[in-house]
Amino acid sequence: MRVPFIKMHGLGNDFVVLDGRENKLPPVTNGFARALADRRTGIGCDQLIVLEPSEAADFRMRIHNSDGGEVEACGNATRAVALLNGQPARIETAGGILEVRPDNGGVSVDMGEPRFEWEAIPLSHAMDTLDMPVAWDDLERPSAVNVGNPHVVFFVRDCDKVPLQRLGPAIETDPLFPEGVNVNVATVENRGEIRLRVWERGAGLTQACGTGACATAVAAMRRKLVEREVMVTLPGGRLLIGWGEDNRITMTGPAAESFRGTFDWGQFA
Repeated sequence: MRVPFIKMHGLGNDFVVLDGRENKLPPVTNGFARALADRRTGIGCDQLIVLEPSEAADFRMRIHNSDGGEVEACGNATRAVALLNGQPARIETAGGILEVRPDNGGVSVDMGEPRFEWEAIPLSHAMDTLDMPVAWDDLERPSAVNVGNPHVVFFVRDCDKVPLQRLGPAIETDPLFPEGVNVNVATVENRGEIRLRVWERGAGLTQACGTGACATAVAAMRRKLVEREVMVTLPGGRLLIGWGEDNRITMTGPAAESFRGTFDWGQFA
């Protein structure tokens, strides 16, 4: 059974998109997702995105990280799917329903409302999520935010000097985060700009992370380090993040299609 796929990326964070909205796909297991995402023996991607029909929205988006695990949200993938869809839409995800609007400058996504309660991150026990009394080496006193998926945010003098390849896995799997966590290290350049690197849960170091940019911007806004609209610069490019008076986060940035092809489903099942 040969199946078509679309390879896309948002600021270098890349995806394989399988469109099962009209033609139903076989079940996507974690093992299948992991095999397809392998960059040596599969197609290769940070996330596998599966589109399905939805009764609650225009369509449903399911997200598997490169380790095969299914996750709740991916901001960059949402922009890519919005570009593919080509018109405003409501997209059902495991993290809630997202509203997207493609335009000439890229794609704008309503990412919903952030959550700050320790149970919503979730953490293993109660603590202040604005200024957490914890540390890993020199990374200390982070904030935690759930923007459809869990994030911890550290503000540092120079995010490029943080050994995130070493510290990211340790923090991601720390018992404090029973469902794992995305790890963000950020440098506030001024009231309107943040520089950011992200260790993504289940995927590792990434060129860009849309939900990470949202979580980091909101954490900086809560600490009154930046204004309510800020440009977030990641290794792969820039995202404009706004947190409105209605408590909803808006993310605006580019996405692109790389190429299309087909593959033999049985080879990876």
